[in-house]
Amino acid sequence: MRVGIGYDVHKMVEGRALVLGGVKIPYEKGLLGHSDADVLAHAVIDALLGAAGEGDIGKHFPDSDMRYKGISSLILLAKAKELLAARGFEILNIDSVIVAQEPKLAPYKKEMADNIAETLGISAGLVNVKATTTEGLGFTGAGDGIAAYAVTMLRSVR
Repeated sequence: MRVGIGYDVHKMVEGRALVLGGVKIPYEKGLLGHSDADVLAHAVIDALLGAAGEGDIGKHFPDSDMRYKGISSLILLAKAKELLAARGFEILNIDSVIVAQEPKLAPYKKEMADNIAETLGISAGLVNVKATTTEGLGFTGAGDGIAAYAVTMLRSVR
């Protein structure tokens, strides 16, 4: 068994779509980044790559590479899954939390988990998405950014 943890944060800005777990969420601001800036997908990717001993998202999908400009992070997640499969790993579970003061994310958590599970080809019951606020504290509490954490467990199938 192997365990990995992932973390990502992006700044909130006007003029960008807010995408979390592949779900476009109606809000007046979105996340700034080279790709679609989906912090949840990025945290999950980092957790998966870390558990497999394969570095991080920046190693495999650098923001200096124009192939990834504006790309859906679910495409990056699918590429990470291919890497795991090639290395002989099976995903046992993913647990994640999004840290955002606003918008309220409860109505979207199931769809986010379903998108991640479908992209990875695993049962939706293996993916958990939670959301919390920081009670107005810090950059997330001020609405300046959104952060996400993810933990995953893998096992070798070889």
